[in-house]
Amino acid sequence: MTAQREAPERTGAPAGPGPDAVPGRRIGGLDLARGLAVLGMFGAHLGDTGDLGWEPATWRALVDGRSSILFATLAGISVALLSGGRTRLDGHDLARARTRVLVRAAWVFAIGGVLELLDTFVAIILGVYAVLFVLALPFLRWPPARLLLAAGVVALAGPPLALAVGRYATARGEADGAFAFLLFTGHYPAAVWLAFVLVGMAVGRSDLGSARLRAGLVAGGAAAAVLGYLGGRLSTREFAPGERLAGIEAGFGSSGTWDPAWFAGAEPHSSTPFEVVGSGGFAVAVIGVCLVLADVLPRLTFPLASVGALALSVYTAQIVAIRVVDADYAADWGLWVRFSLSAVLLATVWRLRLGRGPLERLLTWSSQRAAGP
Repeated sequence: MTAQREAPERTGAPAGPGPDAVPGRRIGGLDLARGLAVLGMFGAHLGDTGDLGWEPATWRALVDGRSSILFATLAGISVALLSGGRTRLDGHDLARARTRVLVRAAWVFAIGGVLELLDTFVAIILGVYAVLFVLALPFLRWPPARLLLAAGVVALAGPPLALAVGRYATARGEADGAFAFLLFTGHYPAAVWLAFVLVGMAVGRSDLGSARLRAGLVAGGAAAAVLGYLGGRLSTREFAPGERLAGIEAGFGSSGTWDPAWFAGAEPHSSTPFEVVGSGGFAVAVIGVCLVLADVLPRLTFPLASVGALALSVYTAQIVAIRVVDADYAADWGLWVRFSLSAVLLATVWRLRLGRGPLERLLTWSSQRAAGP
């Protein structure tokens, strides 16, 4: 089965030309970006990324935190495409779209729960993704401008909210409870990460085939990345010079006055406003580049895009493989290379012969059946 015969990225009528206007055709640039995100998460799981610096030897640290944020942003694009893309649905069509999103969220949550039972060293992110799908439902009819405005509000208000709830939950001994952990105190607090989904939805509500949009994604994303990371560097120098800040998590167990250093810096998984802006901008720029590369070099990018087309299946298989081979967090990247090459090879062969991945088939079939004709 070729890429053109697989399930479409979107439902709903197209509002203009471009790759997302071809019924039944996947958007190769989104699959390419997903593939990068999945292999980046492999790197964050299996290799010691170290600290990012100017030397090329440190650049592998780019995958730490940014890969999962890229995937969250792409999840927002998927939600937008499932709910009409550039066409704003209403009535029965909107109800069907909400049902499809909810069913997918339920499956992703269930799959994440099963992977948690394997008890690997990996912080499973699927449960948070499922929560983010649900949190995105009230925004399905919002236009791009309002979505970006909402994302900005979440980027600024989400970290203080997560800190306040985290301190309260920690004081009561409930920080590890499912509700608090998924929304506020966990490795990927949904109250903060909703910003990435909203940005992705704004992108998905736009014309993904437009050269102007793609240039805007690259330029705007790069500008946001510079703003966020530069702000993180300057704020660190102001409030905690020479330190690597943990972000809002450092304040969960504290009482009394809030420390500005909890919101300073842009370290991976710190959930500061600077990290949200910087890493969110990085994700948007990567998506813009991938949209161009997949159109210019479709054959060359097909293997990596195949990983992205089977992203949920590949991610799940990775966790199972880590458990089966009893892999551990390694200082060298040999294990990551073996996992990545295996994923690219197997995903390419599967996609050429069978099309969609097994878990992708399950989510598509069950969500469409639940939504009705």
